[in-house]
Amino acid sequence: MKFLHTMVRVSNLEASLDFYVKHLGLIETRRKEFPEGKFTLIFLTCEQATAEIELTYNWEGNEDYTSGRNFGHLAFEVYDIYQTCQQLQDAGITINRPPRDGHMAFVKSPDNVSIELLQKGSSLAPKEPWLSMENTGQW
Repeated sequence: MKFLHTMVRVSNLEASLDFYVKHLGLIETRRKEFPEGKFTLIFLTCEQATAEIELTYNWEGNEDYTSGRNFGHLAFEVYDIYQTCQQLQDAGITINRPPRDGHMAFVKSPDNVSIELLQKGSSLAPKEPWLSMENTGQW
């Protein structure tokens, strides 16, 4: 497993970039715009790190993120998302968003921290039992 990123929601993109880039010295590695979802993802890192901070900016609504709401999730890259999810499920861990697409899943820690699991490389072919699992949508 490889630690990938931590997601933080931001309410003022310019102020956040000023803080993380100008004052902390992080480097923007990539930016993704999602017009259909009306949000932007900006990934930042420092020179020696392999993990990133993902800033999530929602275009509409000026929600004041309270403590706990601004933090999104931790992300880990796994070698086989189906095997990893099966091992977690067998251990009694709830899969909040099953890996139906062979690429992404969400689980929760005992303290309700969302953990995103991402398939290393290309997505695996969709397969059962993951295709028919219900999605709680609570990640």
